[in-house]
Amino acid sequence: MKPEKVKFMLMAADMKRAVSFYRDVMGLEEIFVSDFWSELRFGDAIIALHGGHDGSRNPTGLSFQYEDVLAMAETIATGGAKILQSPQQREGEPILLGVFRDAEGNEVFMTQYVG
Repeated sequence: MKPEKVKFMLMAADMKRAVSFYRDVMGLEEIFVSDFWSELRFGDAIIALHGGHDGSRNPTGLSFQYEDVLAMAETIATGGAKILQSPQQREGEPILLGVFRDAEGNEVFMTQYVG
């Protein structure tokens, strides 16, 4: 049997703030929003937000790829996240890679394919 959907869950200390960040800053579309569980999407990708987190550090493995990751890093920082690592080329990888921590404590990668 195949799954119907695949969702990537992040934790949220403040659901309204988290939904606003992933909608307004990261460019996702709201599907469902409540105080305890929310879902946003980009295409077929779904980011679910689970309420009740304490805001502590939460490494996720989630990655967003952008055409201009340097500009997006500025937008992310202005939007309330902390840039942990500015996007940079790593030897042997065809991407620029950076890391940010959202206000909920989730650590997320941001990339740009540079082939």
